[in-house]
Amino acid sequence: MKFKIVGLLTCLFIIFSIFPSSVYADYVLPYPSYMPGNKLYKPSRLLDAIQVFWYWGNIASAKYHLRLADKYLVEAKTLFEYRQYLLGVEALRRSDKQIPYIKQYLGLVEKEGKDIDHLRTLMVSGMDAHIKTLERLLGELPSDYQWVPEKQSPTSINFTQLLQEAIAARRAAIE
Repeated sequence: MKFKIVGLLTCLFIIFSIFPSSVYADYVLPYPSYMPGNKLYKPSRLLDAIQVFWYWGNIASAKYHLRLADKYLVEAKTLFEYRQYLLGVEALRRSDKQIPYIKQYLGLVEKEGKDIDHLRTLMVSGMDAHIKTLERLLGELPSDYQWVPEKQSPTSINFTQLLQEAIAARRAAIE
């Protein structure tokens, strides 16, 4: 019996020493949260606004704003796929508003003398994932669109300009 346990432990040791101890995964954007029209959408937006008081440190604040930028970008992407263009534009603008905060809080962490290599890597990979998503949308969406709702005046949306500005904001955050 003792030899079986020693043999099993030896096999496990060999298996774990052969495989790498760490695995690198690409940055993954979150699954879409509640979307406009859902009963829980407004409470989730309110919770997002209230959580700013919970994440009060510079590192936590940078991660919080990155999480919100991810969430709103995924919301915009999903709304664009379902041709809810006005709601998608609003969500993309909310995502764009979070980007300067990420860079601001990373700068504050750096001024404190803390090591931010991990945070900077997280932010750069997050912005790369954002840029890839936005470039994909740039190829899928029409360059201009005229949104004509019932009983209201039409709204013109220039997707090319909107998406290029969003990409430029994310590239500026990386630099």
